[in-house]
Amino acid sequence: MTHEITGISNGKKQKMVTELDEFDEIFPELVSYLISSGLKDSETTDACKWFKEVLEYNVPHGKKNRGMFVTMAYKFLVSDPKYEDIRLARILGWCIELLQAFFLIADDVMDDSYTRRGKPCWFRKEKVGMEAINDSIYLECCIYKLLKHYIKGKPYYIYIMELFHEITMCTVTGQCLDMTVAPPPGNIDFTNYTEEKYRAIVKWKTAFYSFYLPVAIAMYMAEIYDESSHDCARTILLKMGEYFQVQDDYLDCYGDESIVGKIGTDIQDNKCSWLVITALHKANDEQIQVLKANYGSTDTEKVAKVKQLYKDLDLEKSFKDFEEKSYQEINTLIENNSGHLPKEMFKSLVQKIYKRNK
Repeated sequence: MTHEITGISNGKKQKMVTELDEFDEIFPELVSYLISSGLKDSETTDACKWFKEVLEYNVPHGKKNRGMFVTMAYKFLVSDPKYEDIRLARILGWCIELLQAFFLIADDVMDDSYTRRGKPCWFRKEKVGMEAINDSIYLECCIYKLLKHYIKGKPYYIYIMELFHEITMCTVTGQCLDMTVAPPPGNIDFTNYTEEKYRAIVKWKTAFYSFYLPVAIAMYMAEIYDESSHDCARTILLKMGEYFQVQDDYLDCYGDESIVGKIGTDIQDNKCSWLVITALHKANDEQIQVLKANYGSTDTEKVAKVKQLYKDLDLEKSFKDFEEKSYQEINTLIENNSGHLPKEMFKSLVQKIYKRNK
């Protein structure tokens, strides 16, 4: 979705327009619409100038896979889509990117993170601080302003608006589980660090908004409203979301910071991550004591001891085994549970994340 495509014209190599190019082209129009009315009112001009920076700093710099999944899925569901509908799919994709930015700003504050997408977290920028909380709420409000402006007259408007509300509730529920399962850093208690708890966190915090949301939007646009089809899609996509979050946990520790775009802090933040749960299953009593003595600390030496223990337990191999097993399970689900939905749609989605490095 993001690779360059070239063609030959008059003997010269030319860059072809990619889906990412088409997607990116829409963003300035959305920013202009969101802030233009406020700039005309002297009472709100300063706020709108600030919000423009909020949008441009936080929204358009991720991988954008979630947003582009809407168009990708829609093209599988509608055989000969009109250009205007493709354009609306891209706009709705940007609504997901706004939702993602809303979550990330708040998540970075809660985790006291330092970097995001290769830059300082928004709340760490000079003159921002806890203003970031209000900014995150603003980004969520933008979603509904865009929905009303672009699709209010469409038959699927109410379905998609309710979907965003529903998925937001799912995600904040997952965030709550993530924050409450693990005690504050420095208070080590692995009692709740179970596979069941982990799967619940992943399902609610990540899988619904990262995978089900973009495909469900495309399904509603394609006038697929029946509950059975959405149930089929949800079963497959939530499994993809679990696989995706385990990848994230792995990359938090083992990923290249220059590629991933952030400094991993799951160990320091005492996170109930796939790595520590797997370590607890594999470790002997002595190694568990090492985890208890060092996990959840910002001390660099203690973090290094946890990473060394992960190396001793060969968690890299455990992850690679998990990745292959999950990939096969997802493909089996696609074959057996996709119902009347196109199998190739799901297969294309899983190929986008298989063995990713960021």
